[in-house]
Amino acid sequence: MDTIASFFSFITTPVSWVIVQFHSVYGKIFGPDTGWAWGLSIVSLVILIRICLIPLFVKQIKATRAMQTLQPEMKKIQERYKNDKQRQSEEMMKLYKESGTNPLSSCLPILAQSPFFFALYHVLNGIATGSTIGVINDSLLNSARKAHIFGAPLAAKFTDGSSKVEALGASLTDVRVVTAIMIVLMSASQFYTQRQLMTKNVDTTVKTPFMQQQKMLMYVFPVMFAVFGINFPVGVLVYWLTTNVWTMGQQMYVIRNNPTPGSKAQAAYLERLTKHVTHHGKTRRRSEKTIIKAIVAKGRDRNEFERKFINALTKAGLVAQTDGTVVKGEAQATAGTEDGVATTGAAKRQQPKRQTKAQRQSGSAKAAGEPAASAEKEDSAEPTTSLEKSDEPQDAKPAARQQPPKGGSNGRSRAQSGQRKGGPQRPKSPSKK
Repeated sequence: MDTIASFFSFITTPVSWVIVQFHSVYGKIFGPDTGWAWGLSIVSLVILIRICLIPLFVKQIKATRAMQTLQPEMKKIQERYKNDKQRQSEEMMKLYKESGTNPLSSCLPILAQSPFFFALYHVLNGIATGSTIGVINDSLLNSARKAHIFGAPLAAKFTDGSSKVEALGASLTDVRVVTAIMIVLMSASQFYTQRQLMTKNVDTTVKTPFMQQQKMLMYVFPVMFAVFGINFPVGVLVYWLTTNVWTMGQQMYVIRNNPTPGSKAQAAYLERLTKHVTHHGKTRRRSEKTIIKAIVAKGRDRNEFERKFINALTKAGLVAQTDGTVVKGEAQATAGTEDGVATTGAAKRQQPKRQTKAQRQSGSAKAAGEPAASAEKEDSAEPTTSLEKSDEPQDAKPAARQQPPKGGSNGRSRAQSGQRKGGPQRPKSPSKK
């Protein structure tokens, strides 16, 4: 144990120093040898660590969102190379590289907490064994051994025997009851944290093996905490219970204000946002503008909840802008709208009405009659035409006159009847006599 403690000395010394500083503050309020002073020192250490880990938590959220976005592509790769595991892994790594995501990013807060957890464990274990560690000297060691939380010493464990518990100035029953309650609360908070993530903040339109793994972890993690918790000192249980409660509250805040697209949490958030925007007629917070801006940018790729939100704004006479703001619907008179979003494009082209068969026939007849009418005008302008009898041979006529008149059936019918509109009658050919 001394070898392990010396290995973590680079972190045990700072952790013990932070605990001592908090203890000096709380000791003036509750007394230096009370469980409140030492217990609150551990809680304050947890809060300080979690505040420092907020940037990693934000990175974890972004990595989780990126992984959820890649779920459809991952499913396609799994189906395409289901018989070739090596090629499947290569394509997965290629997909991660192209999208800039890292599956291990979602584990960063847990990995970052691990050194602090081991350091605190060895500090409290040193208190239980009566050995100084870090900046905790003999006087602080004696004070910590006298501290009890609800009758259980900080260094006591669920598996300790009665003789060891009595040496710490407590009863075995008190230690077992307090540690059992803390283990149950620790496991329950871990289960609830994972459950609200799976039931409220997951895109329900995508079913992938990743979701099945998360559901499995929802039951595995609480069991692991319960199994390992019986070997943790009371002080470490205080640490883990505090960090689980912090994680649960932090996640509830994120789910409520920045939900995953397509999840139940997004549906509830957009419903609240609709009531707020329609009541005030505008957006007030920057986070609201960011959400609306992302919805507008999606265009026709919006999901069901986002389309309902845009349609609700349209019914209320509001239009969402590309910068995330919301304006009154007067802009619809001069600009078109696409699903409630203002657009300034050209007017839509009107489709021509379908004509009946009689209208199409009359239109074709009219078009065929136009060149014939122009030809008649030319004939009326010249007194001598090719239709009159002439002594010149047939071959001497211009080539243009030898071509048959254009005009379709109307031209042929005129030629057969031998009638001309608005001109002298054509004499009959002598050959026909």
